[in-house]
Amino acid sequence: MKIAYVTTYDTKNSASWSKHKRGNYGSNSYIAKTLENQGITLDYVGPLEKKYGWLTKSKWLFYRYLFKKDYYSWASLIVCKEYARQISQKLSKLNSDIVLAVEGANPIAYLECKQPIVLWVDTVVAELIDFYPYLKNIPQETRRNIYNYEKAAIDKCKLLIFTSDWAAENAVKHYKVNESKIHVIPRGANIELQPGRTVEEIENIVKSRKEKPCKLIFSGIDWHRKGGDIAVAVVKQLNEMGFNAELTIIGCQPPIKPLPDFINIVGYIDKSKPEGESKMRQLVADSHFMILPTREDCAPNVLIEANAFGVPCLTKDIAGIPTVIKEDINGKTFALDAEIQEYCDYIISRISDYPRYQKLAMSSFKEYQQRLNWDVVGKTAKQIFMDLL
Repeated sequence: MKIAYVTTYDTKNSASWSKHKRGNYGSNSYIAKTLENQGITLDYVGPLEKKYGWLTKSKWLFYRYLFKKDYYSWASLIVCKEYARQISQKLSKLNSDIVLAVEGANPIAYLECKQPIVLWVDTVVAELIDFYPYLKNIPQETRRNIYNYEKAAIDKCKLLIFTSDWAAENAVKHYKVNESKIHVIPRGANIELQPGRTVEEIENIVKSRKEKPCKLIFSGIDWHRKGGDIAVAVVKQLNEMGFNAELTIIGCQPPIKPLPDFINIVGYIDKSKPEGESKMRQLVADSHFMILPTREDCAPNVLIEANAFGVPCLTKDIAGIPTVIKEDINGKTFALDAEIQEYCDYIISRISDYPRYQKLAMSSFKEYQQRLNWDVVGKTAKQIFMDLL
């Protein structure tokens, strides 16, 4: 089986995607590796040249300076059709069985080809309008463009793969998609794990965690959106209650002055580099909980990375997160307006009964082992593609 793997950037070059702060560039690279590990040959159709032209540039200036709106050229008809032209040209030189788009719907929206097209994304962009910060201040023209290109792509696709039930429901809600062509496959962890990692290894990691202090880890670039302020408030209140707790912050520099003694700031870690990956593994493995009280998200991959090391997750009951985190199996999801005390009560109840915590930690790893890893993702996807052909 040969798959034309469509991205606008170079998937094989980590330098081309690791610098991006938005999107699933890392996950898309792992999808590619996963499919290749299943014996599938990938024809990499990317990078694609971004030809915006004078009209799209003029519209950007028009909306930015006259209406203070964020006009996005990538959603325009001109750009989408140009992507389709480049893909078609590359496909003519290949002998691919399937065209797979993993970055978004816009490159394939107007693609005409003999191969069946599959879209594999976190969710439809239409659902993120007025939800994600970068899509809250867009003009009506960009809103229409997003709807038009997504509808064109979804109508064209033979199959749609989403990472959560929420995302699948969004596709049906916005575009009246026939549910028979929708599949839900959660992603794996964007961190290289040793092959054949055993339950015994994770048991040793969990047993090596001392009961005190309770170590929580927060990982996110967007401090407010990811709920960094809530994470700090939780650990602050735990300490005020006499419960010894620490918070390690990865990915950003929080706006906190003076910095409390219970906070350790690590900053951004580049997991595409061996030393960064090793450091991330160690920090996660040493933690009792991953805390990510995110306000706006799809299905954060760091939750799966935490489970891979037997670390339960404390997060919000929003979007696609309930597909990943199951109540008291691999963590807990809290209501969007949950009080800080609710987080504290849960943490104290689990750590105070340490055998209960250890059981939760091991069931978190088992969730990773059974359904939240790239091997399971690859086998499931391969079967879907074989059935399609």
